[in-house]
Amino acid sequence: MSERTYHVRTFGCQMNVHDSERLAGLLDDAGLTKADDVRRADVVVLNTCAVRENADNKLYGNLGHLASVKAGREGMQIAVGGCLAQKDRDEIVRRAPWVDVVFGTHNVGSLPALLERARIEQEAQVEIVEALEVFPSSLPSRRESPYSAWVAVSVGCNNTCTFCIVPALRGREKDRRPGDVLAEVEALVSDGVIEVTLLGQNVNAYGVEFGDRYAFGKLLRAVGAVDGLERVRFTSPHPRDFTDDVIAAMAETPTVMPQLHMPLQSGSDRILRAMRRSYRQQRYLDIVGRVREAMPHAAITTDIIVGFPGETDADFEQTLHVVREARFASAFTFQYSKRPGTPAAEMEEQVPPDVVKERYQRLAALVDEVAWSEAGGLVGAEVEVLVADGEGRKDEKYQRLSGRARDNRLVHFAVPANTPLPRPGDIVTVEVTRAAPHHLVADSALAGGRYEVRPTRAGDAYERATRASQADDGQGRVLLGMPALGAPPPEPVAAPGCAAP
Repeated sequence: MSERTYHVRTFGCQMNVHDSERLAGLLDDAGLTKADDVRRADVVVLNTCAVRENADNKLYGNLGHLASVKAGREGMQIAVGGCLAQKDRDEIVRRAPWVDVVFGTHNVGSLPALLERARIEQEAQVEIVEALEVFPSSLPSRRESPYSAWVAVSVGCNNTCTFCIVPALRGREKDRRPGDVLAEVEALVSDGVIEVTLLGQNVNAYGVEFGDRYAFGKLLRAVGAVDGLERVRFTSPHPRDFTDDVIAAMAETPTVMPQLHMPLQSGSDRILRAMRRSYRQQRYLDIVGRVREAMPHAAITTDIIVGFPGETDADFEQTLHVVREARFASAFTFQYSKRPGTPAAEMEEQVPPDVVKERYQRLAALVDEVAWSEAGGLVGAEVEVLVADGEGRKDEKYQRLSGRARDNRLVHFAVPANTPLPRPGDIVTVEVTRAAPHHLVADSALAGGRYEVRPTRAGDAYERATRASQADDGQGRVLLGMPALGAPPPEPVAAPGCAAP
């Protein structure tokens, strides 16, 4: 009898990506093996998002496709988890009776048992609990990257933003003990990881559960001091909780990267009040100013919602003003969409779709203009790039590799002819030769300019993982690794964070 296989498909924020690594680890521990193609999987898990209005359509469209796959694959099981499962519960099985398991955000660890119960009893298992059973980070994990890792420091959110359903589905904030976070980071580093991203729905509120307002700044310094760790990032902070000690920790800890993603949502004080965002425009710009004063070259990115109920032209102009003042390196921009179950969905003065679309196009154009200008200032500068697997979708076409600079900008760089390729996880120093709104190009090596490779423990870890996982799919192709310049796009369909509408 052949081994049972699984496939996990992820929608939504980085926390969902983190949870999916745990789901994969649980299924590995249960004796299943990963399948890259959903059509070859005996168990398919959809880890869902409930943030956008079309999340339901996306889920049920995927389930409709899987119904025909399941009909042709005896014994196949389908499980639905994540925020939309926490919200819709039995409705999922009612609308898609071929689903075998529905589980929520608080009982990720129950998946193997629920699959087995559904198999034995031959009926769907729906299990939703209202409080976190086990912190997901304590569960087994199958990480997609040997060189970079997510580390959750908290789950849940105590805010009540009127556009967001996440607090109702993830629950109130639960913080991990600092020692547990450090132990996980140290274990990851011993496995070869050199970059970690600290995660939380409201990451800089960390410590609220045990009464320490300055806990996040202390945690940043402690994580940054772990021997062997080279890069520390975090997402997403809330302007309300941004304290000067966090800025100091960022500036004074060499391993904390000069990068900040801080959701704005709107530049209008009136709209921020309607959103129940407990800061105003000047507070936001003051934080940006203090970050830039401490780290002049920091890249600051954000999330912005266009067309929130009641938004006027004057309100929208205030958002454009903040984009010009803050000089964002990039912004995730969203057209407001109703989310059933949120106060904003019931508000009057819903903005007409054609007005929202026109404002969105103007905002996107300005964001690109500002981002391009900011990136243009880096032409001629040298950047350290952590080589990545799968970041550049056109790398093979243009004979480049890709990775992230210290400020998290995406960099596509050329490799000199007849030179061994650097491995994902290695660090490459190159000179920026061209800028675009969403990436940098560094072709300095082609003209004999700066190109320096520093092999790392992370590159060693990637190489070991590739050797251990190499398999031939019958067509002479390697399923893991970089057989040529370029790599396939990453599997998760990930949004920037739960702060989106």
